[in-house]
Amino acid sequence: MILAEAIEVTRRYGDVIALDNVSLQVAEGELVGLLGPNGAGKTTLASLITGVRRPDQGRVTLCGGDPRDPRTRKALGVTPQETGLPATLRVGEVVDFVAAHYPDPVPRAELLDQFGIADLAKRQTGGLSGGQKRRLAIALAFVGRPRVVVLDEPTTGLDVQSRRGLWDAIKAYHAGGGTVLLSSHYLEEIEALADRVVVLGHGRVLADDTVTAVRGMVGVRRVSFALAGEPPALPGVVAVERHEDRTHLLTPDSDALVRALVASDVDFRDLEVAPTSLEEAFLAITKEPATAAA
Repeated sequence: MILAEAIEVTRRYGDVIALDNVSLQVAEGELVGLLGPNGAGKTTLASLITGVRRPDQGRVTLCGGDPRDPRTRKALGVTPQETGLPATLRVGEVVDFVAAHYPDPVPRAELLDQFGIADLAKRQTGGLSGGQKRRLAIALAFVGRPRVVVLDEPTTGLDVQSRRGLWDAIKAYHAGGGTVLLSSHYLEEIEALADRVVVLGHGRVLADDTVTAVRGMVGVRRVSFALAGEPPALPGVVAVERHEDRTHLLTPDSDALVRALVASDVDFRDLEVAPTSLEEAFLAITKEPATAAA
């Protein structure tokens, strides 16, 4: 069953086209990662699916209904990029207030424990750190036992330990049959969580496939080795990276590159050939198209 769908949607802000004829389907039980550089349209797409904005053209559905209908929205959990919390309310009071909008909410203690903030229950939200506020905002998306959750840059500003703790909570929700649309700048986060990746760029869908397939779209592999000094000029190298004593070369033909490396007689060691990371694929897919010469 399709729980969230955008059908050929276009959204403009004045003369700027944020989304240009974009279509997306999120089926029940999927965890879909939404990637794209700043200005790609990720937040705009999330706002259409959650009913915050309307498309200028096209149609959006949520759980088969209108995402702006309060009855439909009861099946939705959301954490936007920025969340305003009432500064004088305690954390437990905020959870209780949000929970009162749902017929069968998660008990307060269970929710706070699940997201690692049980010790904050009596703290006023105005006194929380930025990371603590973010963890509370994410927890609130799950209080109503939603069928589908939309998380827009959920772990921005969190330390590594807090981020991984939230990953575990999201994984547990998904393992129980929950549906997630996750927008993130942390490519490691998408690799760790998503079943499927949708890459947005220039207001359009540039890729929609598994993590492995998105990596493979660019047809580039990473050849790494330890080398003292600068690497020789080798054919077919599209990018060079140096990290301490290791050299990383990106190439569409790793076999030919390795043969040329051996033939160069340079003193290298610890050779490794591996697929590109999702980050490398992401950067290649969203790269600005070259401008033709006048």
